Amino acid sequence: MSVEERLLYQDGQLTITMAAASGAPAVTLAGQIDATNSPALASTLASCRQGPYIVVDTGELTFIDVSGLRVLVMPALPPSERWIRLHNVTPSQRRLLHMMGWFYQPKAHHASL
Repeated sequence: MSVEERLLYQDGQLTITMAAASGAPAVTLAGQIDATNSPALASTLASCRQGPYIVVDTGELTFIDVSGLRVLVMPALPPSERWIRLHNVTPSQRRLLHMMGWFYQPKAHHASL
């Protein structure tokens, strides 16, 4: 089965792609996220939402600030209402999530956050 990847957003720092596959949408983030592109990240991810959640791969991010983390983690929502599942989280991203008190790992998704 071939997986088709579609470019959703790109600027000088960040590229967002989505793989068309069965199940939840799978989005990959590559590059850097900061206050200049976190609003675009939020709107792009919201436009991908088709079901209860989307999977977002953060393994190719080289930098993310708090504004980007807020978009991905949705700390204002209770964990049961968060519709982004993080995948391929790097050790530095995981450390930052722990420092912010935003680390949450659903029991049903052991490979995702």
